[in-house]
Amino acid sequence: MVTAAPTVPIRLLIADDQALVRGALGALLDLEPDLEVQGLAADGAEALRLAEELQPDVCLMDIQMPGVDGVEATKRIRAASPQTRVLVVTTFARPGYLRAALDAGASGFVVKDTPAEELAAAVRRVHAGLRVLDPKLAEESLFEGANPLSDRERQVLRLAADGRSAAAIAAEVFLSAGTVRNHLSAAIGKTGAENRAQAVRIASDKGWL
Repeated sequence: MVTAAPTVPIRLLIADDQALVRGALGALLDLEPDLEVQGLAADGAEALRLAEELQPDVCLMDIQMPGVDGVEATKRIRAASPQTRVLVVTTFARPGYLRAALDAGASGFVVKDTPAEELAAAVRRVHAGLRVLDPKLAEESLFEGANPLSDRERQVLRLAADGRSAAAIAAEVFLSAGTVRNHLSAAIGKTGAENRAQAVRIASDKGWL
């Protein structure tokens, strides 16, 4: 009688800044016989450290996290651990985030209210080298187009979100106040906003920041 070789589980790393969410995701996925959660990270920097240490097969990545966000963490993980595939799992279903995540090297993008069995299936597909995208978001992304904001415009717009003056932003990013005002003006024009506060809101809603 031939005994089947045991299946090697897919090794997972989960990165989410909400302890309850990453714990719940870990518990749910650990119930699957072919999945094994090896690490939990509270932010992008910790996700990168654990990815380098554990070399997981798949990293489930949140988008908005303190410090190193999910997009930047995805980019760094893909460079440091190329065999690790990244599946973005986020509350923020925005076309801009989808495009940014894919550009950073993510293999999939799903929302957090995805049923557990569908999430497990998405993990398996990503591990197999396939791409998994939320269909509604993928369709919206086609109509939205690419993020029109430059890196500098995104940077100053993020800093302007809490009401900082052009001078305060300039001091932080080592630019002149005039240059910062130019970047803010360009961002306002590209978003079709009337002022910087509206530009921040529009860019945030579209996932461009």
